[in-house]
Amino acid sequence: MSNSKVSSTSAGQGPRKAKRHLPPSEKYELWVSVLTGQATQSEAASKYKVDRSTVVTVCRTAKQGALDALAASRPGRRGMSPEQARLEELQAEVERLRSTITEQAVALHLHEGKSRWD
Repeated sequence: MSNSKVSSTSAGQGPRKAKRHLPPSEKYELWVSVLTGQATQSEAASKYKVDRSTVVTVCRTAKQGALDALAASRPGRRGMSPEQARLEELQAEVERLRSTITEQAVALHLHEGKSRWD
């Protein structure tokens, strides 16, 4: 076989297409077309010149990615990454602790009087 893009499988199933790596934008378009019913998996595979198993993998990965992103999102925290939300929580905790320490220092000062802390 002189064509470098076609190879024969060892199981004798005939020629196999060379792998084609889709850029993320095409994977997204492929997923949306299958998701919205504009194309079946087979039609999308033909349009993007990939194997149907690639379409299945892209759809599965996109679905899992969407589910993970939705699980990580928090209502009322638009535009914040999980790290930013955690940083905000920790800053609020530091402020709460700072306030508590100040209150305790004032109470101790009032209890002990104005004498030196030797």
